[in-house]
Amino acid sequence: MRTATLTLSIVAHVIAACALIIAPLYATDTLPEPRSAIEFIRVVPPATPTPPPARLDRTPRVVANRDAAPIDAPDGIHAEEPVEPVTDALEIDRGAIVFGSADLPITDLVPLPPPPPQIVRVGGEISPPQKITDVAPVYPPVARAAHVEGIVILEAVIGEDGGVRDVRVLRSRPLLDAAAIDAVRQWRFTPTLLNGQPVPVVMTVTVAFKLR
Repeated sequence: MRTATLTLSIVAHVIAACALIIAPLYATDTLPEPRSAIEFIRVVPPATPTPPPARLDRTPRVVANRDAAPIDAPDGIHAEEPVEPVTDALEIDRGAIVFGSADLPITDLVPLPPPPPQIVRVGGEISPPQKITDVAPVYPPVARAAHVEGIVILEAVIGEDGGVRDVRVLRSRPLLDAAAIDAVRQWRFTPTLLNGQPVPVVMTVTVAFKLR
């Protein structure tokens, strides 16, 4: 039984092998032609050359200058008429400004303003002015409640008329400064003379605050 089966198996394999060999020999269809390798090459067009830059025109251009003097003399040029010089003059003579001309008499005299007096400091030949009006400072309620007392030192400018013109603090007591300045501004002094003329002076004054 096994021998018969083996024999049939061998015969079947031989027949199948012969069929695979003989079948292609009887085929009559035309085989497709293989694709050419050239078809797979991509043709890149050549790059367009860049045009050369435009040539600059270096020919000098002549621009008409309207303000330039003409080369040719125009018609109708006449000689210029002489201009009489201006005779008005400004002169300074002995502290006065004088306006005048050759044809008009000098009648207007404007005096120059006197120079501002120079502020001098008390000391040396400059004696301190005498106080003729004294105003006591008003004790601030806040300073009184806080029991603040002391001395405020001020620098005052005394004008030519003896009035206090300007005040500034040299030594401060924060709660007492304003009251001291208000009082000093109301003081008056005798005018200070320098070479017979009243002059402003600067001097130091003190205002004392003491609780009673």
